[in-house]
Amino acid sequence: MPNLGGWEIVILVGVLLLLFGAKRLPTMARSVGQSARIFKGEMRGLREEGPAPTVDAQPPAPTAALPVVAGEAGTTAGAAAPAKDQVA
Repeated sequence: MPNLGGWEIVILVGVLLLLFGAKRLPTMARSVGQSARIFKGEMRGLREEGPAPTVDAQPPAPTAALPVVAGEAGTTAGAAAPAKDQVA
């Protein structure tokens, strides 16, 4: 963005006054300032958080899959088969 001199700022403020009116400009400036403060705070928080620390420890060894027993192939772990005598 080019550097704005004194006359450019005066012309810009004049155009903004014509477009939005004198009553609305302070409210708009306040909301822009508040948004900038929130954005800076979030960026500061991200910088303080930083990247996740790396640990030089070896990764855990992969676990082996448990063998499937022939009689239990269709059932899930922890679920009991329904009794034949019970009526739903």
